[in-house]
Amino acid sequence: MGVAGRGRPRATRALLLLLLPLPPLLAAAVPPGPGRANRPLEDVDECAQGLDDCHADALCQNTPTSYKCSCKPGYKGEGRQCDDMDECDNELNGGCVHDCLNIPGNYRCTCFDGFMLAHDGHNCLDVDECMENNGGCQHTCINIMGSYECRCKEGFFLSDNQHTCIHRSEEGLSCMNKDHGCSHICKEAPRGRIACECRPGFELAKNQRDCILTCNHGNGGCQHSCEDTVEGPECSCHPRYRLHADGRSCVEQEGTILEGTESNATSVADGDKRVKRRLLMETCAVNNGGCDRTCKDTSTGVHCSCPIGFTLQLDGKTCKDIDECQTRNGGCNHFCKNTVGSFDCSCKKGFKLLTDEKSCQDVDECSLERTCDHSCINHPGTFVCACNRGYTLYSFTHCGDTNECCVDNGGCQQVCINTVGGYECQCHPGYKLHWNEKDCVEVKGFLPTSMAPSVSLHCGKSGGGDRCFLRCHSGIHLSSGLQEAYSVSCGSSSSLRSRQQKSNDSDFGDVVIIRTSVTFKLNEGKCSLQKAKLSPEGLRPALPERHSSVKESFQYANLTCSSGKQVPGAPKEMFITVEFERETYKKEVTASCNLSCMVKRTEKRLRKATRTLKKAAHREQFYLQLSGMDVSMAKKSPRASKQREETCGVGQGQEENQCVSCRAGTYYDGSQERCILCPNGTFQNEEGQVTCEPCPRPENLGALKISEAWNVSECGGLCQPGEYSADGFAPCQLCALGTFQPDVGRTSCLPCGGGLPTKHLGATSFQDCETRVQCSPGHFYNTTTHRCIRCPLGTYQPEFGKNNCASCPGNTTTDFDGSTNITQCKNTKCGGELGDFTGYIESPNYPGNYPANSECTWTINPPPKRRILIVVPEIFLPIEDDCGDYLVMRKTSSSNSVTTYETCQTYERPIAFTSRSKKLWIQFKSNEGNSARGFQVPYVTYDEDYQELIEDIVRDGRLYASENHQEILKDKKLIKALFDVLAHPQNYFKYTAQESREMFPRSFIRLLRSKVSRFLRPYK
Repeated sequence: MGVAGRGRPRATRALLLLLLPLPPLLAAAVPPGPGRANRPLEDVDECAQGLDDCHADALCQNTPTSYKCSCKPGYKGEGRQCDDMDECDNELNGGCVHDCLNIPGNYRCTCFDGFMLAHDGHNCLDVDECMENNGGCQHTCINIMGSYECRCKEGFFLSDNQHTCIHRSEEGLSCMNKDHGCSHICKEAPRGRIACECRPGFELAKNQRDCILTCNHGNGGCQHSCEDTVEGPECSCHPRYRLHADGRSCVEQEGTILEGTESNATSVADGDKRVKRRLLMETCAVNNGGCDRTCKDTSTGVHCSCPIGFTLQLDGKTCKDIDECQTRNGGCNHFCKNTVGSFDCSCKKGFKLLTDEKSCQDVDECSLERTCDHSCINHPGTFVCACNRGYTLYSFTHCGDTNECCVDNGGCQQVCINTVGGYECQCHPGYKLHWNEKDCVEVKGFLPTSMAPSVSLHCGKSGGGDRCFLRCHSGIHLSSGLQEAYSVSCGSSSSLRSRQQKSNDSDFGDVVIIRTSVTFKLNEGKCSLQKAKLSPEGLRPALPERHSSVKESFQYANLTCSSGKQVPGAPKEMFITVEFERETYKKEVTASCNLSCMVKRTEKRLRKATRTLKKAAHREQFYLQLSGMDVSMAKKSPRASKQREETCGVGQGQEENQCVSCRAGTYYDGSQERCILCPNGTFQNEEGQVTCEPCPRPENLGALKISEAWNVSECGGLCQPGEYSADGFAPCQLCALGTFQPDVGRTSCLPCGGGLPTKHLGATSFQDCETRVQCSPGHFYNTTTHRCIRCPLGTYQPEFGKNNCASCPGNTTTDFDGSTNITQCKNTKCGGELGDFTGYIESPNYPGNYPANSECTWTINPPPKRRILIVVPEIFLPIEDDCGDYLVMRKTSSSNSVTTYETCQTYERPIAFTSRSKKLWIQFKSNEGNSARGFQVPYVTYDEDYQELIEDIVRDGRLYASENHQEILKDKKLIKALFDVLAHPQNYFKYTAQESREMFPRSFIRLLRSKVSRFLRPYK
């Protein structure tokens, strides 16, 4: 290892040689000088003064007149030169029963997968995987030496993922037949035959049915050494142990520890005398020096030490596990679980463990796709979905249209018509709608059917192309809050008015309503109303009236923006649809062109207008003008725009560096780009609007509202609930006995019906009516029969004493009549999104409970040379129904076709598996009994060249053994990233190394790295 004094400067080595004591003979030959006679020589401690030339891995021992060098334990040499001693390089393998790892001056024993190191630091003991979450087995977990296996109940067989169980078919000759004969995996072969395969670590026997265990699976079931033979694995033990009668376990030979060691040392003495000499001494080489774990030889004897996670006991030999959780919770943010030699941190639901494996971070569910239909509000550990006005929340995350007309006729005095996201009150012929938009007042004189235009569209040439501007003059309403979507309406839709007039008004032929719409696609950005920053030339100078190529006016327009489906590797598309309504009147008819001719001319003009509008939109030259403010309809993504500064959308203001919708009682002022209070005399009861509505006024004006009215009731001077007047304004009268009124500003009160009286004057709800019986939730009072009637299917009633039932929102319904809560309203549509590369399936109404008697079928048919990987994060099915509800995945609809997965029970532990067939037919069925939350199951299709690697990963029990690994398979964001790379490997480069490290725990990365390295080894 080099000459003496290695590592010291050359001049220092020369000085040391000069200072070395003269040889004794030479010193004796030198005559004593004056004063030296009979004076003993003064000893110099070269070791203490650093004057020795011992090797860095040697011990220096001072002697009279000199010193001597000897190599440290674990090294060999004469002291001035020391080389590391490889303790593993002998027949004893360093005393290790599995692997021995040599390290400078020492060695370390390690164990194979499925084993753990014993306290003596040399022996390896079996790990009982079944103790943790039943080993991930759906039915029964059986622990075996070095491994474990899952087994199924009678009538089931183990699926390819080795954890879940599939029901056997009693008939047929396919792989689903209970007598197919395959020991492990059955695959369908051409011409109706079958082929057997074995799990990793097994070999197919000559009969092509049975599987023979090899040493590659759980060390062949041997505790120490395993050797493959023709008959199967043959077990043997380390020389210090003997084979147990079971032929697999090893037991220590009693009373022969030292003797056996000496005998072994003697047997190798001819080849290695050093081992014999060390074993006979009190050294770490003999019984590890009596140490539980690490042993180190020192000049004063052996020194025992313990690895991190253990503490040395008073006997100086034994190591005891440290319960790190007892001290500051182990440094864990939330939960700490002690393990042998270590500990694990975990987080509360709604949080994820960071890569330091101690800190917990809130999961922002609102950043994920499809979390909420409309608005999503994130809170620490959870989130809340909210719906826009006119919609009701159901199934925790979904929004459905509210049918306001089913409760007290929507408050309408005459006709109530439900619309998507709202409703309208209408009046019979001869009446017009009151300012409160609910009551009807008699019309004196002629009632005009026409409406003044509320919308105008102007287009003209600008910069070599068309530029269009849609101006909203009145009736502006914004509906935002949807994830990357919004709608803007201007004016009043004539659809309901025309429908009513068509059935009641004989003069309907005087007006014709023409409708047209246009849809165009934008390739980049996201739907967001932003204040437009027009170029210096501006729009209006570029569009003088006489040069406008399009100049049209409309009674109503509705613009919607929504995001299209995300295509991997491509920017997200947006779709904008504009619907127009225009009225053509009989009075416009001329002698040369009748009403039909006028309609055709108008339709021709509108076709030209929509073509021009489409061209302008593709040039990003289409703008809105709301309340005099220029607005663009989309926000470009950072890649498409160098300007990354985040600005709030129209209808939003900044609060604490966040964009929030202008609250009720305020509106968005475009010139100031902020939310301001509604002026006196106006109100606004919705969020995120750009105008305020004028307060209703009596003929003599009277008292006006206070500032910032968020509801018409705050406008002042209005009759309050339980009151009425001829015009809805003060002075007001109390509702008479037998009537009630829940709203403000009404001209009449509602009768209780059935001759029922009220408890007092000025009643405000039907519950003030003195009914003969009080109806419980799930029922309504029938004022004709004076009995309580169960709410019919599709309705519910959560309160006592009501005279109606609320309709379930949107397209939802109930499983039975008499429902008492909106949670019993369920969407019966089968959920999911199927794609060639990625997709998901979900039970109806997920994440709410699925409906009774559901039947859903999906088919996944990937492109050629691609296979299917499925992850079931968790599935909730009732256990009381005796498998009445189930999910099955197989090749075809035939019950005898190859089945990949089948379950009829709740399974909260995630499982991943590959399809046994190239395509999948999936079915979910529920009966009329109990219900549960169901499932959302993602899948990915991958190149079949990776089949061996993917199966190696998903069949490894370590993927599911750790709680942190289980959370990965439940983390939608991480699964999306994994699937993104599996489906399109080139997308790996979208993620930096730092991002990858921050996504997954180190243990998960180590597991994948070892498997990927093994998979790629043949290609290196």
